[in-house]
Amino acid sequence: MKVMIVVTHLLGTGHLSRALTLGRAFVQAGHEVLKVSGGMPAPQLDSSGMSLLGLPPLRSDGTNFTRLLTQSGEVADADYMSARSVALTEAVRSFSPDVLITELYPFGRRSLSAEFTAALDAARALPRPPVILGSVRDILAPPSKPSKAERTDQIISEHYDGVLVHSDQTVIPLEVSWPVSEQLQKRLHYTGFVAPDAPTAHPQRTGEGEILVSAGGGSVGQPIFQTAIEAARKMPNRRWRLLVGGQDAQARIKQLTPLVKDASVALEPVRPDFRQMLPIAAASVSMCGYNTALDILQTGAPSVFVPFDDGSEVEQTLRARTLAALPAIEVIPSQMLDAELLARAIESATSGPERTVPDRGFDGAAKTVEIAKTLLEGRI
Repeated sequence: MKVMIVVTHLLGTGHLSRALTLGRAFVQAGHEVLKVSGGMPAPQLDSSGMSLLGLPPLRSDGTNFTRLLTQSGEVADADYMSARSVALTEAVRSFSPDVLITELYPFGRRSLSAEFTAALDAARALPRPPVILGSVRDILAPPSKPSKAERTDQIISEHYDGVLVHSDQTVIPLEVSWPVSEQLQKRLHYTGFVAPDAPTAHPQRTGEGEILVSAGGGSVGQPIFQTAIEAARKMPNRRWRLLVGGQDAQARIKQLTPLVKDASVALEPVRPDFRQMLPIAAASVSMCGYNTALDILQTGAPSVFVPFDDGSEVEQTLRARTLAALPAIEVIPSQMLDAELLARAIESATSGPERTVPDRGFDGAAKTVEIAKTLLEGRI
């Protein structure tokens, strides 16, 4: 199969990371993959085996996902957006996929609806139209009004053969965050959770016994890093490693460095071997994005989640509440975060019973390949 995956990450890199995990699964199954990315470059992520196409990149203005900025920070104008649309539709026509997967759209990325609509129209106009699938995580940003859900149903009815839900229906059904109509229910395909293979311990034992503090690959989480430095002084017997993401990581590290002083804290940019550090870390402090949550579950690392909840974001809070019932997991709402509470939460997460590491349920990428193949074969 020729598989085209279209993704635009606007704030962090979670959407891109999950799309790449899907892409690698298709490659491993012997299929040809073109991954089209419309977000900021993220060279630390593994895109091995795939062809890559970068659209003129976009990022959101913080959590304002309707105000889109170029890589240089200027507001993306009509010409810039048109160039993206042209590049995307040309890619559809030239690659002529058997399967086209749009990540998040039409449940989100409504500010990019023009380019997605153009791409979907181009796909349907091909001599052999592809199977078209939406791809969504376990929890979505709920629609602010019924008309948005109705419009999503309409787009799916007109253009899509199915929607891949990367969750376990018995754990987190889509209804938790999105109104699932009878019409939509018929298009849903639950894949299970999408995660890379569980990491083995870092060969150089990097991160062993440390408290790892991360906030994904985007330019967010500065309050978490600042609070972690303060908490480190309250826990002098612990070593801390802060992994700072985003295009401006070096500038943010420079801002944090004067705060460290005599604390046992190392500052560095995000690194590709982060997952290998988790199995031997003393604890993890992070937000609660989809990929991070799965990393914690796969490694058994004691964890303190500080869910991202800026603006109207509720996704991470809903996920964290679900996980809080498990051993060795503590949750601190962002508005309550302070050094004393963080130190106590780490002590609680590391001193209680260990959490059993599940040995199944993370093969959603392989299940996605099976679903796409079955749908394509059913059409031929």
